[in-house]
Amino acid sequence: MNEIVIINSIGIIIGLAALFTVIARTIKQPPIIAYILAGVIVGPILLGLVGPTTDTSIFLQVFSRIGVALLLFIVGLNLDFRVLKEFGKVSTLAGLGEVLTMAILGFLISLSLGFNFTPALYFAAALAFSSTVVVVKILSDKKELDTLHGRIALGILIVEDFVAAIVLMLIPVIKSGDYSLILFQLGKISLLIAAIFIFSFYVLDKLIHYLAKHQETLFLFGIAWALLLAAMFNQLGLSLEIGALIAGMSLASSKYTLELGGKIKPLRDFFVVLLFVFFGSRLVGPLSTEIIRDAIIFSAFILVGKPLVVMSFVKLFGYKKRTTFLTGSSLAQISEFSLIIILLGYNLGHIDQGLMNLAVLVSLITIGVSSYSIHYSHKIFNKISNFLNIFESKNAHQAMETRQKKKYDVFLFGYHRIGYKILQTLKNNNANFVVVDYNPRTVLALSKIGVDCIYGDAADSDFLSELPLQDAKLIISTIPEEEANITIRDAIKKVNSRATFIATAEQPRQAIDLYEQGIDYVIVPHHLGGSFISTIIEAFKTDKTKYAKAGKDHYRELKAAKDNSTFSE
Repeated sequence: MNEIVIINSIGIIIGLAALFTVIARTIKQPPIIAYILAGVIVGPILLGLVGPTTDTSIFLQVFSRIGVALLLFIVGLNLDFRVLKEFGKVSTLAGLGEVLTMAILGFLISLSLGFNFTPALYFAAALAFSSTVVVVKILSDKKELDTLHGRIALGILIVEDFVAAIVLMLIPVIKSGDYSLILFQLGKISLLIAAIFIFSFYVLDKLIHYLAKHQETLFLFGIAWALLLAAMFNQLGLSLEIGALIAGMSLASSKYTLELGGKIKPLRDFFVVLLFVFFGSRLVGPLSTEIIRDAIIFSAFILVGKPLVVMSFVKLFGYKKRTTFLTGSSLAQISEFSLIIILLGYNLGHIDQGLMNLAVLVSLITIGVSSYSIHYSHKIFNKISNFLNIFESKNAHQAMETRQKKKYDVFLFGYHRIGYKILQTLKNNNANFVVVDYNPRTVLALSKIGVDCIYGDAADSDFLSELPLQDAKLIISTIPEEEANITIRDAIKKVNSRATFIATAEQPRQAIDLYEQGIDYVIVPHHLGGSFISTIIEAFKTDKTKYAKAGKDHYRELKAAKDNSTFSE
C-alpha cells in the first residue's frame, strides 16, 4: 500500500469536498450533495483517484465504515422519545404507513422496469426512507424545527430510523434463507440488545458519571463504546450498523448525552465526509440511458409520491392542508440509510454495480431538488394551495362554528412558545379574547379548560377573511414567520380595522421589515429576554438567594403550564 499516494489522494478529496461545500451553501444545498459530488469527481468516471483496485478505495471503504458507525451512534444518542410522546399517533401511523406504501409501490415499479426479485426488494427498501440529516439541517437553518410541521416530520423520521435499523439488522440474517436460523438469530439479537440495555442501566450510568470528571476520557469512552458494539455485532454475523445504533440508544437516557454527542460530532463529521465521498465514488461509468431513465422515474416517484403519501396520513389526524403539505414536502428524498442499505446489499453480492449507480443518482437528484422544495416550501404552498383542498381535513372547519359570528376584542394567533404567557395576562384582565391556532391538539386542550379557540392557519388569507377582525381592538401574533404576519396585516387592512397589531420576529432584520410594513409593535424574543434579565440583574445584583428563589418560582410556573397539557403544544 503506497502511503504517499493515499495521503495525496485524501488531501485532494478533502479539498474538493470543502470547495463543493462552499458552493453548495451558496446555492442553498446541504453538504451531503457536495460530498457525493466530490466522490463522483474523484471516482472512476473522472479523476480515477478512487476505483475498485486503488489503495485509496480500500482506505476510504474502511473509513466509511467507521463513518457509518459514528453516524448511527449519534442518531441513537439523539433519538428524542419526547417527540414521539407528543406526536406518537400521527408520527407512528404516518411513518409506518409511508414506509410500507412507498416500499410496496417502489417494489412494483422496480419489477415493471425489469428488476429481478432481490434487487427490487433492496431498491424498494431504499426508496422507503427519508433523510434525517438533510431534513433536520434545513429545518434547523429555517428555524422551523420547533414548528408544528417540523415536530411531526421529526417524529416520522424517528419512526423511519427505527424501521431502517430493523431492516439493516435483518439483511445479514435473511441471507441464509433458513427460517429456523432466522428465528434463532432474531432471538439472539433480542437477548443481546436486552443485555446491553440492562448493562447500560446498572453499570454504564455510574461509569459515565465517573468518566465525566475528565473530558478526554469521556470522549474516548464514547468512541470506544460505539466501535466496540459495532465490532461485536459484526463479529456475531449481525449488522455493524445496528450495533452502533444500539450503542447510542443505550446511552440516550444519560444526563451526559448532550456533552458526549457534542464532543464526538466533529469527529463524526470528518468520517461522514469520507463516507459520502465513498458513496459518490461508487458511481462507475459509463452510465447507460436505461440507468438515467430509471433514475428519473424513481426520483419523480420520490419527489411527488412520498409527499402525497405522507400528506394523506397526516390529514387523517385533522391537520390543515398547510401543515400536511409542509410536513410531506420535507420528506421528499431518500435517506443516508438508503445508501447504507444499498452498499450492504452490494457488499453481500445481492445487487450489482448498476443498481449502486442508480442509487447514487437518485440520491443526488432527490436530495438536491428537495433541498430547494423545503427551503421555498411556504412560497410553493401559496402557489398551489387551491389544488390541495383534497388534503384539507373536514375537521378543520369544525372549530369555527358560532365563534366566527361572535365579536372579540382580542385575537391571539399562536399559542405555542410565548402565547401561553400572553393568555394568562388576558385571562387575568378578563379580556374578551379568542385563540387562533393550527394545531388541533392545542385547540382541543384549550377548549377543555374553557378558552375560546378557532382552528385555522394564520398564513391562509381565505381563512382570515372569515374571521370578525373588523371588531377587534388588539391583534397579537406570536408566529415568527414574516409571511404569516404580513398576511394578517393585509387581512386587517382589508376590513378597515383600527386594531393595534403586535407581531413577532426571530431576527432584528425581520422586525425592521415588519415595522416598515406598518405593524404597530414587533416582539423580538431574544431582545426582550435580554431586557428582562438585565432588569433582574439590576435588582438582584449578585445575591444568589434571590436568583434561586426566582428560579424556583419560574420552575413551578413552567411545571404547572406543562401539567395543563397545553404548554408543550
